[in-house]
Amino acid sequence: MTAFTLATAAYPVEQLTDWDAYAAKIARWVGEAAEGGAKLAVFPEYAGMELTALDATTVEDLHGSIAALGSLVERVDALHGELAVRHGIHLCAGSLPVREGDGVFRNHARLFAPSGKRGTQRKIVMTRFEREIWNIGAGSPLHVFDTDLGRIGIAICYDVEFPLLVRAQVEAGATLILAPSATDTLHGYYRVRVGAQARALENQCYVVQAPVVGDAEWTPSLGTSHGAAGIYGPPDLGFPEDGVVAQGAVDAPGWVYGEIDPAKVERVRREGAVFNHRHWDDQGARVTLPPVEVVDLR
Repeated sequence: MTAFTLATAAYPVEQLTDWDAYAAKIARWVGEAAEGGAKLAVFPEYAGMELTALDATTVEDLHGSIAALGSLVERVDALHGELAVRHGIHLCAGSLPVREGDGVFRNHARLFAPSGKRGTQRKIVMTRFEREIWNIGAGSPLHVFDTDLGRIGIAICYDVEFPLLVRAQVEAGATLILAPSATDTLHGYYRVRVGAQARALENQCYVVQAPVVGDAEWTPSLGTSHGAAGIYGPPDLGFPEDGVVAQGAVDAPGWVYGEIDPAKVERVRREGAVFNHRHWDDQGARVTLPPVEVVDLR
């Protein structure tokens, strides 16, 4: 696979007036990423929650607003799918809670390809807020996605803080992990960032963080969010000394761009000062990793 430009968003959730305002905002953001040369654009976890502003009867009711999103999911996905095809770009759409057949809401991130195909990764491990307040359920299975850009995994926010989840995706062939996030404190942002950089180090791969930012006190689901978009790799041969490929400013909305080069992953795993990826099993008894399903988006 050849190198390509990736755009990761620090995305401000806004109190939009109607569907047309939302569609115009997403189209504007995607168009800007495409004009910047991006072949993959990553939106944050729970960025889809700004759609709760469209229903004035439920906007102040946490569980009511989550339920109301259900009627918009198909339109959201159709919009992102159309934009991916129009711009010839891969899109990791802002995640949102989706009610599944068993009645449980689960956090869905969706990856759209220029081919017209899409895949879904559910969040695996729930935070306390999701478990105790939101009543969002844990999802499964883990996926990796075959794309024209290579094999990609998604580890939503808290998931990237758990080594075995990402290791399973890497052993299934992923060299790029997307970590869309939503954190209401800088403590939370840095937990996810440290997790992302640790996963990049131990797997000698790229990990990308895309956070929600800004003030959304009008919705009980988010409030004020903090973070910075970033692209990380291992601090070793061919990568920056600190492993930071690209980094935005904290709480500054916008795209952060960086190059993803699979050849650098191959080289550092072959010639690096250390072989974290290869030496995983040297920790001792092999740990059983969760199963991973491959989804073809080509």
